[in-house]
Order: sequence, then C-alpha cells, then structure tokens
Amino acid sequence: MTQYLLSMPHDSAEEPTMATMDPAELKATMALALAFIEELQGSGALVFAGGLHPPSTAVTVDHTGDDLALADEPYTQAPEYLGGLWVIEVPDRDAAVSWAAKASKALGSRIEVRAFQEIPA
Repeated sequence: MTQYLLSMPHDSAEEPTMATMDPAELKATMALALAFIEELQGSGALVFAGGLHPPSTAVTVDHTGDDLALADEPYTQAPEYLGGLWVIEVPDRDAAVSWAAKASKALGSRIEVRAFQEIPA
C-alpha cells in the first residue's frame, strides 16, 4: 500500500491558531476534525495527523556550509501555507482522493493529495 499526504492550506495573511479562534468556532471545527480522524482510524488508513503553527513561528536552519545559520522565519514566503496534515496508507490514489473529499467536505477547505515516493526496487 502507498502512503499519501493529505494537506490543508491556510491563508498566510490570517495565520489562524487554536488560541486565536472564537471558542465556539474552535469547538465546532475540532468536532469535525476529530470525527474525520476517528473515521480514518476506524478504517485503519491513518498513519499520522497534526496541525501546524503558522509560518511566523518557524525557524529555518541552514548548515550546508561551514557555519550554522538560523533565520526566525519560514523558508519560503507564500500566500498560503501548510496548516494541517494527515498521512494515510491506502491501496491507491482513488482511495486517497476519496478520503481527501471527506476531509474537504467536513472542514470546508481544499485538500491537496500527494503520494510519498517509494524507493525503486
């Protein structure tokens, strides 16, 4: 079976976090997210899931040269950023797209589906 990354974008201008959300909106969103995760777990497809802090909290580490360089900023600037993700293991792309459609419907967000590369035999 193949592992897929289902990722949920957020608007970079807003940088929402659970701490800044309206409590009622957070409760409703978390209920939807947890129901989706429980369905994934029940099917045996869930490998890992998580939400990320916004890019403004990132540190970029570069030790490709002789000196270690740290930058308190994201590696790239973009109008959207990766806000949440699920790693699932399913038989094929169609199954991954089906799970992404459920996540999109439940959370009211676009979901990107990408397979992890596998080492050639």
